[in-house]
Amino acid sequence: MTRDLGQMTIATASEEFLRYCRFGRKLDEKTIKAYRFDIKQFADKLMESAKLGDVTRDYLKQWIESLSKYRYKTIKRKIASVNALMNYLEGEFEEFNNLLRSLHIRLKPPVRLPMVMTKDEMQRIVGRLDKEITATENNRQKFLSVRNKAIIELLFGSGMRIGELCGLRNKDVDLQLGQVRIIGKGNKERIVDICLPAILNPLRQWIKLRKSSEDPKDAFFTSHIGRKLGPQTIRALVRQLTRECNIEKHVTPHTFRHTFATLLLEENVDISYIQHILGHSSISTTQIYLHVNPFRQRDILMNHHPRSRM
Repeated sequence: MTRDLGQMTIATASEEFLRYCRFGRKLDEKTIKAYRFDIKQFADKLMESAKLGDVTRDYLKQWIESLSKYRYKTIKRKIASVNALMNYLEGEFEEFNNLLRSLHIRLKPPVRLPMVMTKDEMQRIVGRLDKEITATENNRQKFLSVRNKAIIELLFGSGMRIGELCGLRNKDVDLQLGQVRIIGKGNKERIVDICLPAILNPLRQWIKLRKSSEDPKDAFFTSHIGRKLGPQTIRALVRQLTRECNIEKHVTPHTFRHTFATLLLEENVDISYIQHILGHSSISTTQIYLHVNPFRQRDILMNHHPRSRM
């Protein structure tokens, strides 16, 4: 018996689609729940008793406009849910046409500027660590303080990611040459030079103090019992330091990377060099740091505009 597609309700079509998702595609229940919620919301203005034939281009346009109150990711998900329903119906019924595809929807993701610290905030964190090292006499606490200083200096001194820092091995750090070998995303390797005594000295202190290991494959940063550090330990350290230094910003280990890149740009370092140091495969990723400091543009146009020398 041939069904009249034009008389099928959205509710019926939705249940058929969700059964297909559950038993045919074996999708996760969370995905199915999101599909159900989004499709029901899509049909709210028409009511669940509305027919598929009532879904016109004009209604689709109105529905998309009504999504503007949501965040970008939510809008994208809701449109994807309805599009999945329509693609299913198009595959099941020759006479059905996915009108959503014909609208050529283009969503522009918002530019999310990374959080950065000021030089003063960085100095407060470093000063706090120096004070701890000087004040403590307990061997275990001395171990932790020296290690933590080395971690923070290396995060800020090289711009490496938290996963890259936790993955460092003894053979990756050559303090005689002043170089750190970093294995980044996609197993890509890069070498970052560590030239400043302010960064090298804490690393040398750490190597002297930690439990000696001759195995080049062993982790460079370890706990007091010699175990490799995980990301959670580094995150907890950063949270503790920002709290103790009364820094109200939401600072994470990645914030040191953002701050490193932003302050280099403010020193007029070429962005292509920063791209290489950070290990970005595309310079478009690095260009986000051009937008971080709202006063940078004014400074450039005030002091470096060619018109000022004419």
